[in-house]
Amino acid sequence: QVQLVESGGGLVQAGGSLRLSCAASGRIFSINTMGWYRQAPGKQRELVAGITSGGSTNYADSVKGRFTISRDNTKNKNTVYLQMNSLKPEDTAVYLCNARWGVLELDYWGQGTQVTVSS
Repeated sequence: QVQLVESGGGLVQAGGSLRLSCAASGRIFSINTMGWYRQAPGKQRELVAGITSGGSTNYADSVKGRFTISRDNTKNKNTVYLQMNSLKPEDTAVYLCNARWGVLELDYWGQGTQVTVSS
């Protein structure tokens, strides 16, 4: 129904910035909330930031003030971005894009993009 493709990960030094993008395709008109999760080795997947179709946002406490989620859901487009500033080594993880679709809020996931922050 929905395909998600992430880009923008990479290696950065502590204090640096990265911008992640996630482009949705398919039946994008029924996408509700989109968000970014992350999973570090040996740790559970955690929500980093989410944004509703109306633009309301929420963030994990650990990234508030450093990360900003935004979304472009203009005609024929549904892309979510994560601007990450003041990166820390503990931000190192695979970052996954998520979309919740339709009345049943079905979850769709991207393939993930690696973010590595060196100290």
